[in-house]
Amino acid sequence: MTKPVIVFDWDGTLMDSAAKIVKAMQRAAATCQQPVPSDLAVRQIIGISLKPAIARLFSLAEDDPIVTKLAEAYSAVYLELDQRPCQLFDRAQWLLSTLKRQRYPLAVATGKARRGLNRALHQSGIGHYFNETICADESRSKPHPQMLFTLADRFDCQPNQLLMVGDTTHDINMAHAAGCPSVAVTFGAHHADQLADVRPNHMIDTLPELLTRVLTPATHAINGSAGQGD
Repeated sequence: MTKPVIVFDWDGTLMDSAAKIVKAMQRAAATCQQPVPSDLAVRQIIGISLKPAIARLFSLAEDDPIVTKLAEAYSAVYLELDQRPCQLFDRAQWLLSTLKRQRYPLAVATGKARRGLNRALHQSGIGHYFNETICADESRSKPHPQMLFTLADRFDCQPNQLLMVGDTTHDINMAHAAGCPSVAVTFGAHHADQLADVRPNHMIDTLPELLTRVLTPATHAINGSAGQGD
């Protein structure tokens, strides 16, 4: 394989869904009569599988019945809110289309459950760009490297031939654990200072910079019409 497999996180990396996740978690807490967490506290657990994320957020054991209750409440609230789809980040579809045209293998590794990712792929209309996807209910939670090891097996390559692109420290630490390079985007759930602390190979402020600054910058010029769609 001559080109790296580009593995994208979903929430906060391709889709601008952090605010919806925060709102759903806060409503779930209120429904279950638990302390309502701050926006910042919820943002810290975005990207982790749902039950481990809730356990961490509310300082509970993962097998605590309250965790299950909160998870069920969160899923119900998120589904209600999800009747109005979130928007993709600026130029996300353009980037995926360009990468696909240039024959980069593409994948998603997300903390979403399969049902949620399938719904998001359908709503956004970008599912056809990805060769593979893997979800939280099919693997161990980030930052464990199992998602990336599974994708490497599916693409018949070594983990260091993957390039993980994500917006949280969980994404970057997963990449470190798998031995693959990483790119942190600074416009998602975690702040740039947090991301810098876990030492990604690259940090970018916009999605097109994946091409201009990370992937063969000498040959990828973005013209003024970029971002207008495919």
